[in-house]
Amino acid sequence: MNAEPIRFDTKIAVLLREDLEPWQRLNVTAFLVSGLGSSVPEVIGEPYEDADGIGYLPMFRQPVLVFEGTKELLTAAHTRTLSRALPRALFTSDLFTTGNDRDNRAAVRAVPTAELDLVGLAVYGPRNAVDKVLKGARMHP
Repeated sequence: MNAEPIRFDTKIAVLLREDLEPWQRLNVTAFLVSGLGSSVPEVIGEPYEDADGIGYLPMFRQPVLVFEGTKELLTAAHTRTLSRALPRALFTSDLFTTGNDRDNRAAVRAVPTAELDLVGLAVYGPRNAVDKVLKGARMHP
């Protein structure tokens, strides 16, 4: 077996608005990364198996880095993500008031891009492009 560590030239990152409650941070992060995992197949690794042969679902093949920033920073990052056409998922404040997937999509669809009240953004792409998108963000504590 090769013990050489695997290095990635890509990055998976989540940017959260700094004023979220702890439960909201966890909920938003889970929703955001599910979007990347379901739409960008190359981010998913192989299934897991324990020593007894019990199988487990595959997960991301690389770490997910979580950042935080202001509402303004989130808006700027969203604009940079769009200009670079990177795979992305978003979570708006309206989604805290909906109770199902259909209403979630309708809530986003009802708001023009420039007026989205973003509370979270996930992005995947080349490391340097994602770093530029996240400029000004700080690692989540």
